[in-house]
Amino acid sequence: MRPFLLVLLVLFAVWIALTVIGFIVKGLFWLAVVGIVAFALTAVVGGSRRR
Repeated sequence: MRPFLLVLLVLFAVWIALTVIGFIVKGLFWLAVVGIVAFALTAVVGGSRRR
């Protein structure tokens, strides 16, 4: 597996975990927002590098 792809997969897992934890804990709603934004940015960067 390529190192870049492995890093992307790890980042996706981290962003999904942050998003879920943020939604579960009401006081940390901002964490969910950060997780969603980071996930979207990772997806954009990963998609642009793959082409």
